[in-house]
Amino acid sequence: MKPINLKEKYAKFSKQWHPHQIATVDDMQVILAKIQGEFVWHAHADEDELFQVIKGTLYMKFRDRTEVVKAGEIIVVPKGVEHCPSTRDGEEVHILLFEKLDIAHTGRVQHEMTQTEYPKI
Repeated sequence: MKPINLKEKYAKFSKQWHPHQIATVDDMQVILAKIQGEFVWHAHADEDELFQVIKGTLYMKFRDRTEVVKAGEIIVVPKGVEHCPSTRDGEEVHILLFEKLDIAHTGRVQHEMTQTEYPKI
């Protein structure tokens, strides 16, 4: 039981769209990621997903709208809701995610950006 310094953890990796696990809470995991550009349209059939923006601005696209999530804000994507996280103007955004341990990175969608293992840092 020690504090986790997010700045130190973010400094340990540079790869974008590749989640890194920093903690577990029961059957949930706390993940850090750096993102830039557009991700993949996908949904998680059985899991909600919480995004917290640490640095920058996240544009969470839904089929009927886009929500703007700024640093210090969170957004929860309910299970079954198709979404596509993105950034604009070349900005690298740092996010923290809280999700179940067995969640599939891109739901049922298989894509070159899909990750199956999250390094623990």
